[in-house]
Amino acid sequence: MFRLGDLVVEVKRGDLTKQAADAICNPANSLMSMGGGAAGALKRAGGEEIEREALRHASVPVGKAIATTAGKLPARWVVHAPTMERPAMATTSEKVYRATLAALRCADEAGAKSIAIPGMGTGVGGVSSEAAARAMVRAVREFAPVKTLREIILCDLSEEMVGAWEQALR
Repeated sequence: MFRLGDLVVEVKRGDLTKQAADAICNPANSLMSMGGGAAGALKRAGGEEIEREALRHASVPVGKAIATTAGKLPARWVVHAPTMERPAMATTSEKVYRATLAALRCADEAGAKSIAIPGMGTGVGGVSSEAAARAMVRAVREFAPVKTLREIILCDLSEEMVGAWEQALR
């Protein structure tokens, strides 16, 4: 557990789709299609209605985020924060930073008290765990909750990602 101002940041190794949080972040693409990686896992666990609702908002630029239903997931919302413009495209740590900040702002605006976020841009995006962790933690440190957000759960199946977050938070 790390405390950053009004926020509690928890780092854990685990399945994003099983996190008990008000919101779960999908490191999306701007077209809002949910094929592989974290997006595919969220769609498989939560249901097609998540993608159907997200597609109605497309195209969402990197640096913006939208909230949809969470379907059958143990959350109220899925926050879709694009890290790339098209599916399976390379991204950058700067886009990871912008997507993370957008996800936090969107969750806070929606009324979430907690959000679970996986490693952003580390799958097909090709950003290293260390670079992604530094970008994400920079966004967390710069974010100031306006309404309700109080807890950020950084959660990934990758031990390397978990270690990178812990290092970046120290």
